Amino acid sequence: MGEQAVTGAADDPTPERTPDADGTDAAATGGPGPTTAGMTADGAAASEVEVPGAGMIADAGGASGPQSRTTDIVPGPGGVMTDEVGVVTGELTLRTEFADGQVTLHVQYKDADEWYVVSGGKAALNDAAGLDAVHSIAVGLLNRPEG
Repeated sequence: MGEQAVTGAADDPTPERTPDADGTDAAATGGPGPTTAGMTADGAAASEVEVPGAGMIADAGGASGPQSRTTDIVPGPGGVMTDEVGVVTGELTLRTEFADGQVTLHVQYKDADEWYVVSGGKAALNDAAGLDAVHSIAVGLLNRPEG
């Protein structure tokens, strides 16, 4: 068995370069490389496109504006105490709302128009990222369909 000679790219100190979409060799000229893969569906070089709102949160108002979560619930015996009308019972909708650094729980009779603040259902919340956790806890505490 003898030694095998390897020829090709390893022997060539200058690898072959492919021009960028604009026809220049940025690697050879020291300039930046292409900003796209160089191709689009029609074969032409893609141009830079600004996308308004890219990276924004989908909830109305963005990360710092009002955000809310809602879930239908059935409270246990005794219902849910509200500031405006006292106890509400039956099929309800719970809304947990975050605005201006505060989270507030609201309930309404399912499919009704009026919302009522849950008594004791207000607290400071430094970051809207905690809204889902607060809502999940509130649903866990108030939703008792089996009593």
